[in-house]
Amino acid sequence: MIRTLQPGQRCEVWIASVSGTSELVFATEDLLLEAPNWTLDGRALILNGDGALWRLDLSGELDTGGLEKIAVTGIPDLNNDHVLAPDGATIYLSANDGHIYRAALDGGEATRITDDDGWFHFLHGVSPDGKTLAYVGIEAGDFTQPGRLITIPAGGGQTTAIDVDGHCDGPEYSPDGDWLYFNTEAFTDQPGHAQLARVRTSHASAPERLLESDTVDWFPHLSPDGHLASYIRFPGGTVGHPADLPVDVVVVSTSDWATPFHTWPLFGGQGTLNVNSWSADSERFAFVAYPINLLEEAP
Repeated sequence: MIRTLQPGQRCEVWIASVSGTSELVFATEDLLLEAPNWTLDGRALILNGDGALWRLDLSGELDTGGLEKIAVTGIPDLNNDHVLAPDGATIYLSANDGHIYRAALDGGEATRITDDDGWFHFLHGVSPDGKTLAYVGIEAGDFTQPGRLITIPAGGGQTTAIDVDGHCDGPEYSPDGDWLYFNTEAFTDQPGHAQLARVRTSHASAPERLLESDTVDWFPHLSPDGHLASYIRFPGGTVGHPADLPVDVVVVSTSDWATPFHTWPLFGGQGTLNVNSWSADSERFAFVAYPINLLEEAP
């Protein structure tokens, strides 16, 4: 389950601005990095790669090219579902054993949060007050079964399922905590045709579709001020969120999801934008591209 680069492939970490510019901040042909989170102090990105957690320093002060491993112990190999807590000092992590863990962002011993309840747990959201986690549950780890939206106290305990038809993924809290934003196949009979949606956190309600499109749309991430959102757009007919195909990273206003502000075409998919990567000032966000033979155009 640990992804590696193909022969001739490169991993590129990019920072994009809400003005439409983008900057390549790190590239390597040795390590496949995924799913950047931006630290609250704005000094670094947190990514996973080779089953471990990495810090990419953006200040230019390190002699290592800015990349250093974070020594998190007591946890199996990580996947690309990890989110920082609102305190900026804690990170929640999903591992390849199907469980969610908590650790200090500086490293150290991790604590497991989820129980052996017969499900796999893939973290995506932390509530603004830091008290609740939102994740995707896969029953018995059977990926032919639809993903379900589930919440759990951040310290562990009783889980709560949120009823949404069809496969769902990427549940993430709005900055005010009133909504969960996610992608779902609830609006179509076409296999894999994920669309963006949201549902109230306070009471049972039908999901609200945010955008009707012919593309396959995944992982809506709201900026900290709630005014903008990024998401990844796969070609129509794509099933799931695979790696290594032409995709678009899109930024929209949360008041008009149908009209992109900016679009960055790239070669990527899985790992590009799985988790929220906005900076605390809502001015920039990060994503990862994986060009092969360097023939694909830069974002």
